[in-house]
Amino acid sequence: MDTAVQRFLDDVWNKLMTIYNKESKRINEFVSHRPLQAGVMDYLQVAWHDGKIHIDIEEPLDWTDSSYKIEAGPYVAELTEERIRTELYPAFRKEVEELFLSDKLGPHFFDYRFQIVLSVEMEDEDIKICDQFVNNEKLNQLRQSLQKFITSKIISNLPVLPSVDDQFFFSRHLINPELIKQKEDTVDPLIGRLSDKLSSNKERLNEWIGQYTSAMDDWIQNDYLPRYFNRADSYAIEWIPKEDMALINPNADQLSFFVYTALQIGRKRPGTREQYLKLAVQIGSKQAADYIRHGSGKFAPVYKGNYAEIHNNDVTQTIEVRILAEEEAAYGEVLDHMTELLQKGFPKEYNLKLKSKQKNYLPLKKMAKSGLHRFFAGALTYPALFPKLDAYANIVMEPYAWYKDTEPCEKSVMPGTYAVLGLGLYSRDYFSLVTRYMEMVDTEHQMIQDDYAQVFIDAHGVEPELMPVLIDILLAGNEEARPVKNFVIDRIELAKALLQELLSKEIYERELVLYRIFGSLEKLKKAAKSEQTELELKAIYAELLALVS
Repeated sequence: MDTAVQRFLDDVWNKLMTIYNKESKRINEFVSHRPLQAGVMDYLQVAWHDGKIHIDIEEPLDWTDSSYKIEAGPYVAELTEERIRTELYPAFRKEVEELFLSDKLGPHFFDYRFQIVLSVEMEDEDIKICDQFVNNEKLNQLRQSLQKFITSKIISNLPVLPSVDDQFFFSRHLINPELIKQKEDTVDPLIGRLSDKLSSNKERLNEWIGQYTSAMDDWIQNDYLPRYFNRADSYAIEWIPKEDMALINPNADQLSFFVYTALQIGRKRPGTREQYLKLAVQIGSKQAADYIRHGSGKFAPVYKGNYAEIHNNDVTQTIEVRILAEEEAAYGEVLDHMTELLQKGFPKEYNLKLKSKQKNYLPLKKMAKSGLHRFFAGALTYPALFPKLDAYANIVMEPYAWYKDTEPCEKSVMPGTYAVLGLGLYSRDYFSLVTRYMEMVDTEHQMIQDDYAQVFIDAHGVEPELMPVLIDILLAGNEEARPVKNFVIDRIELAKALLQELLSKEIYERELVLYRIFGSLEKLKKAAKSEQTELELKAIYAELLALVS
């Protein structure tokens, strides 16, 4: 072997084994108990550029540099293209493959599939050689482990559940054609079975949906779409058809599976689903075109009533409403139909496009001026429709879900928001609904409810009997919520009602409520000492302070 080739390989191998031995100790500590993880390492790149040897043990990202670097000697100048292709790469490949197929670094160090890349920057033309190895013994073992896992952890009855770690790997294996057939009638029952088992645990269920959604999106972006499209650039989500795409005859089963995964992704990312379905149409999917035009077929796409016309598409998660007569009956007709759709499983996270002459809005300045908002503000002008709005809200409210009437932003709101907040302003009969809403709302990511206390007080005032619902509203505020200027505790009966309500709260809840009413504990202390405050009120203020001390 040429001396320059041998020295290059020696430098690379010495550095690589130092790295791998260190990684081996770390990996063997935590992987041995994971039946669905054949191994960890699945990638190695050795590159010569910028005057150094770069080693990547994970596929590098465009926006970061995590390479291990080696200062190579002058021998690199002697590496010709012929020597690289005929001597260096074959020798490098042979050593890596032997290590990959051995258990030298532990049984869980390498995954069953391993990719190697050799990249050399040359004066005339850069060289890049890629290859893959498969450990068939590990692959067969993983297939057996997966089938056993499906039987023992997925198909089995409760209380048996997979661990969170195994749940993650299961989501990845579901999209891997080397482990499971990429067919809807194979994958969907398994997703549905685990979803049903997790239905009573919303946190685990949402985590599971996020896991398989992410796995499907990774497969689409890194495997399927690159067969037909090029990315506009590394950061863009725009896909440009390849010049020869029209000549590529797509596999019908794989195209169908792509459409299926696009629909599944749409549960959490409706915009992404629509983009993928449009790309599927470009590839030749009539099924995707039908979904975009008419929906899944589960719901009648058109309803023509006496006072309104309604079109719906559960795939694009849209409802289009045309009000034919601006009167109570029209809004009642639409509410009845939408409630029926929701009862049958129509997505709660939908957008509504409204054709109507009215321009009503709720008195919350930061709310999106959307068709959805306008429709419910219009319906709320008819008190006789309040029971229908209540029925709709009780069905559609869903924590950690969002209407699609605006891009994700500070104006995004939980399904049911417009109906619930409106009912709370216009009728005292629905305070229990408001309380239920405030208990469900995502206080970390939604902000609209922050200003609701002020308009609620404008509508109803501050009275002792309102204290429970007022405190529920305050406690639902985002961490950036400010004090409520018109929430004034200046009467003994109000102070007593506030004190009584806070007794059952946690300290952090008491602190939040007192901050939003008084501005700060210091201001409350000052009021408790003020000569202008009557004696009995001072005593109650002191008791309020004692609750958080």
